[in-house]
Parts: sequence; C-alpha cells; structure tokens
Amino acid sequence: MQISNENFRTWWSNITFSVSQKGSLLSISALVIALSIFLVMRGASEEIPIAPSELSVAETVAQVTVDVAGAVTSPGVYTLPANSRVVDAIKAAGSQLRGADLSDINLARVIKDGEPIYIYPPSKVGGAVRISPQRTKVKNTGPIALNRASAKELETLDGIGPVLAARIVAYRNENGPFLMVDDLMKVSGIGTVIFSNLKEKLRV
Repeated sequence: MQISNENFRTWWSNITFSVSQKGSLLSISALVIALSIFLVMRGASEEIPIAPSELSVAETVAQVTVDVAGAVTSPGVYTLPANSRVVDAIKAAGSQLRGADLSDINLARVIKDGEPIYIYPPSKVGGAVRISPQRTKVKNTGPIALNRASAKELETLDGIGPVLAARIVAYRNENGPFLMVDDLMKVSGIGTVIFSNLKEKLRV
C-alpha cells in the first residue's frame, strides 16, 4: 500500500501536534507543582512566632506569699515558689535571731499562701521567751493568739492541759495556722463544751 505525499504530510503534522500538546501539558504540570511548593514554603515561613513574653508567662512558677514575723532578721511579707517550706520562709527573712526558739515550729512543713509564720524572740539572757502560766495570768489581758501561742500559754486556758496544748501545737505545725477560732474544734479532744469556754479568750 502506497502513501501519497499529501497523506504523509497530513500524518506527520498530526504527530507533531500531539507531541506539542504533550510538551505543553508537561510544562503546565511542572509549573503547578513548582507553584504549590512555593506556596507551602511561604506559608511555613510566615507562621507567627511565639513572643518571648508569652513563653515567660507560660513558664512562670506558681508562688505563695507569707508574713514572717518575730525573731527574724528582716520581718515582713515574702513571696516564695509554691511548695516552699517553713525553713525557706525563715531564710528569706534573713534567718532567725540568735537564741530564737524553733521547737514549736515544723520547719519541714509546706507553707500556704497568706499564712503567718511567727518565731518566738530570744530573751535578754539568750534563751527563747517563754511565758509561765503565772506570768501569763498577770500580763495577758486580751485574747491569746491561737496561731502564735506556745504550749505553755495554751495550758493557761480553762480545760486545756499539757496533752491538749501539745495536740493544738502539733495540729498547727502539721496543717498550718488556724483560719478561724472555730477551727480549734478540729483538734482531737476539744469538743463543744471545752470550746464554748475558750472561744472568747482566743483569736487567730
């Protein structure tokens, strides 16, 4: 079968056109891929960075504020990291004065926000101030501070002997200061009868 020159030209033109179309399609595909890659990379580079201030806020450690008073070098209000202990608060206040009495304080207790920490001051002879029951009756004209009173001071109250006084101090050391006078009834052995005789003689 013979192919005329005219038919050959037509066949060759059709082949050339098809190849051109394929080339165009490939070029368009490559352009689309390149554009997609460019847009993805541009979007990644334009992500909004986290400001350093935002990081610092997120990483801020929780804090507690306590009032350290009594026989310390610098009494005052101090802010400490959360889960700090009583000993850390005393150190923040410059440590206790020489001769101060820490026997009634649980130095390892975790402090609570807003609580007072009181250190009994030393006496003139170098020992810690301890008021005897007889002196307390003479000098104490107002309510006893429940969160600062020593076991000996508590024993001067009606119905409070050495055992109950020790329990009150132990409860205070383990659980922190009393938030209100009524919390005294949380101490084992102090019922409504004893408390009714004491509440007018106590303050937090």
